[in-house]
Amino acid sequence: MRVLVAEDHHVLGRTIVIGLRRQSMAVDLAVSGDAAERMCGVTEYDVLVLDRDLPVLSGDEVCRRVRGMAAPPRILMLTAAGGVEDRVYGLERLGADDYLAKPFDFAELVARIRALSRRALKAPPVVVAYEGITVDAARREARIDGRAVELTPKEFAVLHVLVGAGGEAVTQEELVRSVWDEHLDPRTSAVRATVSRLRGKLGPPDVIVADAGEGYRLCR
Repeated sequence: MRVLVAEDHHVLGRTIVIGLRRQSMAVDLAVSGDAAERMCGVTEYDVLVLDRDLPVLSGDEVCRRVRGMAAPPRILMLTAAGGVEDRVYGLERLGADDYLAKPFDFAELVARIRALSRRALKAPPVVVAYEGITVDAARREARIDGRAVELTPKEFAVLHVLVGAGGEAVTQEELVRSVWDEHLDPRTSAVRATVSRLRGKLGPPDVIVADAGEGYRLCR
């Protein structure tokens, strides 16, 4: 899942980003409204976590503009104004998909993001399975033939994408787009290193094969 957090409070923004990455999400951060709009225009996000009080361009205006894009993300608005009228305005007048008042519980934020992702057209299901491998994104559990496997957030996210592909090849570019944030150079060895560690935890025998020029796929 790819998420953009638009929050100008630096401590809160970084806290949300770090917490969501620990949930195996690929997360980018925008600290102004114009940056959030620009990033949504060049990257296909599943969910936009949008603070209403942003500099340069308000969160309200970002919501209006992003909603008019060809493939907009689901929008979760964050605000200190949590009254009923504020929520109704955000949902009905601005076109937000969900609304969460500050302060909020982080577990609720994660649950709402996952719920919005499930409503997105291309979102993979929370639980995916293929040839004895099961990945439950909500519980962050991975099992192979019933055996629990302890994975890092990035290893878990890669496995979730590969299992969701059902044996079809997933390119390195697709893995970068789904699992890592915008700062990863696609030419680095991060994907290869993560897949290598994942192979070691799942096997033997190796269940992830590399197809020259096509990417990685599961093979059992």
